[in-house]
Amino acid sequence: MPKAKQNSASGSASGAAPALEKVTAARQAKAPSPGIFCAELAKQFKVRSSEIALLRLEKGLLKFLIPEHLKTAGAIPVSSSSAVAAHTAMTRKLELFNNFVKVRHANIFEAVKPTSGEEVPSEQPPIQKLMSAPVLNADRKVLGVVQVCRKGYDLNSAGTDFTLDDLQQLEKAAEHLSEMPFIQEGAE
Repeated sequence: MPKAKQNSASGSASGAAPALEKVTAARQAKAPSPGIFCAELAKQFKVRSSEIALLRLEKGLLKFLIPEHLKTAGAIPVSSSSAVAAHTAMTRKLELFNNFVKVRHANIFEAVKPTSGEEVPSEQPPIQKLMSAPVLNADRKVLGVVQVCRKGYDLNSAGTDFTLDDLQQLEKAAEHLSEMPFIQEGAE
């Protein structure tokens, strides 16, 4: 596992993270969609579907596949110095932040309101905790980025910290994602 950047003192593993059985089942389906895959990932990490982001790299831009309401909100240049997803793509390293509000980041996408069709509260609390993983093909070429966060009005209301075991599980999910046609479509 690549070294993870962590800004929390509580990164100890507390028990094994749940297996990716459901995510693997989605992978083995004929043509799983980004929505199905990310819904299973949300269950895996016990977060809301609105706390999963999946971005695909297309022509130097990270474009949202999930959440749906960010598909048309814009894209993140890989060269961005303030976007965590861009940093993850550039460094090809896993990242974990259990005090994300203290991390300098582009929060423009947090301000985008969800559409009425999505199961998301109309007023979104900020991201408090975040894990970010690059989606790499066999040649270590970046295909995209997958992120899992916990939102809340403060650290306590966001729930438990992410662990290093959680980060390993996200890395495995990113490996599965690299084989999905929907992430490979925009491969440069």
